[in-house]
Amino acid sequence: MLELFFAVLASLFSLVNPMGAVPVFLAMTPHHSKAERTHTALHTSIYFVLILLAFYFAGSLILSFFGISLNAMRIAGGLVILSSGYSLLNGKFAEGRAISKKVKEEALVKHDISFSPLAMPMLSGPGSISYLIGVFAENPGWQARLIVTGVVILTGLIVYLILASAPYLYKLLGEAGLKALTRIMGFLVMAIGIQYIIVGIVDLVKVLA
Repeated sequence: MLELFFAVLASLFSLVNPMGAVPVFLAMTPHHSKAERTHTALHTSIYFVLILLAFYFAGSLILSFFGISLNAMRIAGGLVILSSGYSLLNGKFAEGRAISKKVKEEALVKHDISFSPLAMPMLSGPGSISYLIGVFAENPGWQARLIVTGVVILTGLIVYLILASAPYLYKLLGEAGLKALTRIMGFLVMAIGIQYIIVGIVDLVKVLA
């Protein structure tokens, strides 16, 4: 179970990549005070946890409702994760998370940006959601699912700490340092996506055979 905890934590952290969100978060909150940024970071992390847990527990029902097989979801999710990883590898975190120039401009005039665009789609996107749906199906025991729930909550806490410390992290690492970390995460995310596609194809072939 400890192996499951660290495996899911490492994968989910790589897929979410809160470090890559630091420059975007600062760009969307240029006139916020420290207290306002902390408040936004807290709300973002809460929404983030709620969104991922909702899809984690209801994902299988959603797939059944639309008649989508788990293997189809794995392959589609793997392609999305692979595309996201490629965007990170090329230093295009915002573009890979559907954060366009128009979205940034809208965020500057919105009263609350914690749910959208911060929690979704910037942090909890199709990649992390499809990954958690797969983990739910692969680990049917209540103990395993409780562990994964704890991992999601812990990741939410990490998201809060990183966003709340965004100005200090930006000063410490700089644009170059954050981009270097984002590219490393991009490589890991691409590997996760490819692995997901392989698992989906192998299981699909077994079913058809």
